[in-house]
Amino acid sequence: MDVDPPTTSDTNTQDTIENGHTPLQDENGSALDNNAETTTPSLSPQPTPQPLLPPGPPPQPPVSGSGSRKPNYQARYILGGHTMSISSIKFSPDGTMLASAAADKLVKLWDANTGEIIKTLEGHTEGISDVAWSSDSEYLASASDDKTIRIWSLDGVSMNRILRGHTNFVFCVNYNPQSNLLVSGGFDETVRVWDVARGKSLKVLPAHSDPVTAVSFNHDGTLIVSCAMDGLIRIWDADSGQCLKTLVDDDNPICSHVKFSPNSKFVLASTQDSTIRLWNYQTSRCVKTYTGHTNRTYCLVACFITTGGSYVVSGSEDARIYIWDLQSRQVLQVLEDVVLTVATHPTRNIIASASMEKDLTIRLWFDEGDSDEG
Repeated sequence: MDVDPPTTSDTNTQDTIENGHTPLQDENGSALDNNAETTTPSLSPQPTPQPLLPPGPPPQPPVSGSGSRKPNYQARYILGGHTMSISSIKFSPDGTMLASAAADKLVKLWDANTGEIIKTLEGHTEGISDVAWSSDSEYLASASDDKTIRIWSLDGVSMNRILRGHTNFVFCVNYNPQSNLLVSGGFDETVRVWDVARGKSLKVLPAHSDPVTAVSFNHDGTLIVSCAMDGLIRIWDADSGQCLKTLVDDDNPICSHVKFSPNSKFVLASTQDSTIRLWNYQTSRCVKTYTGHTNRTYCLVACFITTGGSYVVSGSEDARIYIWDLQSRQVLQVLEDVVLTVATHPTRNIIASASMEKDLTIRLWFDEGDSDEG
């Protein structure tokens, strides 16, 4: 299919604060687009479903205001237990637990507030690359090099399921908001959509020409985003399986990770040219770039922080965590840690980070500048 030509410039774009009306400014303080609308959708998901690719003026990126408090994250807990490199960490939607997965074939559940171990889930026969929570925090899905996805029931009553269909390593997995579907991607270069209740594959999308590195639904489950080592980001209709958009940067770097913004108007993509890009996928424009970290080898994860401002956070191969202001793109804080993956708490100012290679720990970082986290 045709690839929409991207624009990597940050100009001619209008940004506003999460629920306010502050226009994006350039480095000299001048508005970049004086004719654009200054009202923007909230960073939070909208209560009613939006058209798949709605007409009209493009949405405005959710950004932090110039008066945002500078974050002050400090490590509070160090969690040890995995014996091989940790590949994925995710907070439960209710904020009570943190799940971790590693090359040691184990999934571990931790108390998100105290860092204490809750449970270890065993069953995969090869290393695990990703985990994902159902929206009610009662089920956990894991993607493994054993070519399967396991659905773990955390109530101790329901039966665990094993999903088989991928013909190579399964690298990424995510639930839709209703938690009746799963989407997965793997080294077989396909994206698969699964019926959770029946444990059956509903669709196999010949999505990419290289291993798929990330997949995710938008906030109402109507769209799927995928990315791969072929450098392409693709937006799919979740119901029909039709490819609606293909995004690619001029230099076509390997795409490590991609996810929708909380309001699903944008996608945040990490690429192995040490750059994180915020895309307006409706216009195929790259509207923000975040740099300063190092990402040349691993599939690093970038996340939004929306609990105490509007930030972007990512691990880095130079043994640090970087936190950027979403609007200005300035690095606001750098945390020392050997990081492969990060996760942000859904309601509190907490970051979890997982290490690679020699340091097999997980760290919980609390924003000490926030009185609620003190």
